[in-house]
Amino acid sequence: MNEKKIEAAADRLRVAAESRTPCAPVRDLIGTTDLDAAYAVQTRNVAAAIRDGRTLVGRKIGLTSSAVQAQLGVDQPDFGSLLDDMRVVGEATPLHGLLQPRIEAEVVFVLGSDLDAPDIDEAGVRHAVAGMYAGLEIVDSRISDWDITISDTIADNASCGLFVLGSRKTLLADTDPAEVAMTMTINGSLVSSGTGTACLGSPLNALLWLARKAAALGQPLRAGELVLSGALGPMAPVNAGDVIEAHISGLGHVTTRLTPKDGS
Repeated sequence: MNEKKIEAAADRLRVAAESRTPCAPVRDLIGTTDLDAAYAVQTRNVAAAIRDGRTLVGRKIGLTSSAVQAQLGVDQPDFGSLLDDMRVVGEATPLHGLLQPRIEAEVVFVLGSDLDAPDIDEAGVRHAVAGMYAGLEIVDSRISDWDITISDTIADNASCGLFVLGSRKTLLADTDPAEVAMTMTINGSLVSSGTGTACLGSPLNALLWLARKAAALGQPLRAGELVLSGALGPMAPVNAGDVIEAHISGLGHVTTRLTPKDGS
């Protein structure tokens, strides 16, 4: 990997976030196939955020839909890091700081134990899940017009923005996440629907992939972390004033109202 190009890509994305001005893709610096370089860019910026006082609270999985993978010409998901200030608490989600927000609904896991064994399997993943929530993820891209390849989105922390959790915790023994059905509305109009099987066949499959990938990169999942497992249906663009509600069978509902970028 070319450290100077990794640093330049990280700087470009960081400036875009801080200035709230979308930037050009970073694939001119790191290419489109070197995913290790892309994760190195992501890791550099996440580490900088943690040095600045933010806290790692979990991970998100992206590209879990076969249709989206085909669109980007890839055969695997990606992941990013969730920081404490990405979690929205309360009924309103401020768009302040977001550049090109879109929203999707998904199953969110909370881990009760570490997933750091070298031979992680499905049984181990199931054992580690302490509960599930219905969740909304407001994804965002620092790259202009969402002009992304897989290396661009990985470098950009898997297009992380904000996330919202429902209030109801469900045990894995009570609901199979592969069998859930999701509907999402914006201002009362249906904009997305899907099922658990749309997420790599099951959100648990996505969690297993993440556990193995994160461990291989030396960033294993830890007890207490939240994992946004991937969209159950298409994402939708959003605007200030929108009210979004998602229902996920067996998990309940989650809702939020988007407030303007000035916070009013």
